[in-house]
Amino acid sequence: MRILLLLCLLAAGTATAQSTLDSVRSKGFVQCGVSTGIAGFSAPDAKGVWRGIDVDVCRAIAAAVFGDAGKVRYTALSTQQRFTAIQSGEVDVLSRNTTWTLARDTTLGLNFVGINYYDGQGFMVPKKLNLKSAKQLNGATICMQPGTTTELNVADYFRANNMKFKPVVIEKLEEVLSAYFNGRCDAFTTDHSGLISLRGSRAPKPDEHVILPELISKEPLGPAVRHGDDRWFDIVKWSMFAMVEAEELGLSSRNIEEQARSANPSIQRFVGANGDIGRMLGLDNRWAFNIVKQVGNYAESFDANLKPLGFERGLNKLWNQGGLMYAPPIR
Repeated sequence: MRILLLLCLLAAGTATAQSTLDSVRSKGFVQCGVSTGIAGFSAPDAKGVWRGIDVDVCRAIAAAVFGDAGKVRYTALSTQQRFTAIQSGEVDVLSRNTTWTLARDTTLGLNFVGINYYDGQGFMVPKKLNLKSAKQLNGATICMQPGTTTELNVADYFRANNMKFKPVVIEKLEEVLSAYFNGRCDAFTTDHSGLISLRGSRAPKPDEHVILPELISKEPLGPAVRHGDDRWFDIVKWSMFAMVEAEELGLSSRNIEEQARSANPSIQRFVGANGDIGRMLGLDNRWAFNIVKQVGNYAESFDANLKPLGFERGLNKLWNQGGLMYAPPIR
């Protein structure tokens, strides 16, 4: 009995020692899995600095844990590499425009923490084809990447509309885009956000390509962590929610120091002046203050990264402004 108890205690101690939060604090940084380069979501700029709304989630986590949004290292992952990287512990969080589905949530050992961009799959075609609708793609050759929801969505859409297509499936983003831009395919398909981003940042002549109006799927994009570590799951989840809640409260990187003196009880809790919200997460009570001061609220992230590419808020407006962005109460 004593031996069994000792083994249980040792196992518990080992599990605690190997928690993601402990590992991150020991390393001194958050290892974040991002894309191989999708402008507006996660891509290095001309100076090699990673930027995008997915990158800002990573920076928010670092601000919450360390009080320093700069304590992040990035691992660029292809669509086929991303799940293995989070499962194996190569990265601490996957923040890589990844669709939350039932199969991924239940069979890959992942927990999706929430949605930071509501999206849907679409098609981009050369303007010279003079197509106005995806219903005109019967018999088309379509470029896409493997290991995504894209393949299944296209198959479902064409089957439902009694149409046929020829898939050209290429793993590397650069190669599949090259195939499309060089005329090997009649269309390229991915998330609508990706089409806007890639047309604006990768097309040799963006005006020569149009995005068809149909959205053929729901693509709720968000970060994911490994199953089995509830504390880390909570930290990543509430770091993302803090950016949304800050926008609703009117808190920004520019005004949060002044607003921290507000008598508003919701703001007082948010900035850590009252209550023990931070301690509930195992963090400093100024965790959310640090996120907003160093990273900004959701609107600031959207406007800095997506708006310059032509994105509109749409479904990603706050719930009280006609959108779907909604954070549970921080209290």
